[in-house]
Amino acid sequence: MPNVRQIAEQIVAREGGYVNDPDDPGGATNHGVTIHTMRRLGLDLTRDGKVDAADVRQLDRAQAVEIFLRHYFVEPRLAELPEALQPSVFDMYVNAGANAVKILQRLLCEMGEAVSVDGALGPQTIAAAARCMAAAPAYLVDAYGIARRNYYFGLADARPSSRKYARSRKGGKGGWIKRAEEFISPRFHLSENAFRARVSAWG
Repeated sequence: MPNVRQIAEQIVAREGGYVNDPDDPGGATNHGVTIHTMRRLGLDLTRDGKVDAADVRQLDRAQAVEIFLRHYFVEPRLAELPEALQPSVFDMYVNAGANAVKILQRLLCEMGEAVSVDGALGPQTIAAAARCMAAAPAYLVDAYGIARRNYYFGLADARPSSRKYARSRKGGKGGWIKRAEEFISPRFHLSENAFRARVSAWG
């Protein structure tokens, strides 16, 4: 299993370089780091007294890795989750912030644990995740990945402008779905027919 730095480097590679898609609520983004994150952290890389798209463009891969390690892994306490869960939750935290933890908390509730769905990893959620991993070690990681995939489908169902992230121009799986399935065992991947059936209502 890769170490946490290797996981962060994989996330940066997966995220790609600079983009500023008007349909993306994250705004200008580089290596997965959004302009909102850079403003929150005060990363004025151009030293002109403001954090804007020029600063996002200047961010390099090494800086992105350090941001993810500190602010998306260490601070949210992801290291206290079962080790097998960490790569997927970390990847989702970069992509969706505290929603990554809410997805896990909802899943734990479905598995019979009484945890609050608040997006914060506290002792209650950490202990519940450990119990569920011990009880179903072959299940929890796939179940979380499937819950991620369903989260993306839900976003695209509700927000037509986001459907291009879930479905490719040719009608196949888009980046969101492929990303979630990187953390799901192949036997649980959607077939192309199943995927097309799932998104058929999008027109």
